[in-house]
Amino acid sequence: MSATTKKKHVTKEVLEEYPLPEGGRQVVRVTAARGNNLHEVETANKETFLVSMPTKFRKHVWIKRGDYILVEPIEEGGKVKAEISHILFREQIKHIKDKGLWPEAFLDKPAQQDESMISSDLLPPSESEDSDEDLADLVINLNRVAVPDNTDSEDDDSDDEEEEEESESNEISHVAETTSAPKAVSRLGVAIQSENAT
Repeated sequence: MSATTKKKHVTKEVLEEYPLPEGGRQVVRVTAARGNNLHEVETANKETFLVSMPTKFRKHVWIKRGDYILVEPIEEGGKVKAEISHILFREQIKHIKDKGLWPEAFLDKPAQQDESMISSDLLPPSESEDSDEDLADLVINLNRVAVPDNTDSEDDDSDDEEEEEESESNEISHVAETTSAPKAVSRLGVAIQSENAT
């Protein structure tokens, strides 16, 4: 399976499935990233432990402090006690709340924010809608430089080449006019006859 196909399937699974915390799975809140695809989480009982991100989510889905996830306990876990089974977005959280399975401790309590962050009531009103926010969290990796998509037609490329050739010939003729030697050499190593030379 190609990387693009894999990313498409993982994205579809994350956005379109509506899992419930049943069969040993529980809802937890991410409190910190610990590196090596490990995240520290907090349960509704205020218990903290490490969870691992499965391979299928790596480099395709990013989670941050304050996000809610579903985890499944693992047997051999010493420090790492669970594995992420699903990353919960706004619609999935709403679905779990509608079913009455959302933990009471997470109901009205917003995720902890860092003191260095500006609270939303101090910011000017935003023109963007919150509906695309979930997809943006999924797709954008801020650690990568955005490369503009160059979708210009081939006609533009040929125009650029013609302009380069024209400017190059202007440079060559300028060199030929300003030099007193009978021959001037262009950047390309081509000998040019000067108008002054006989």
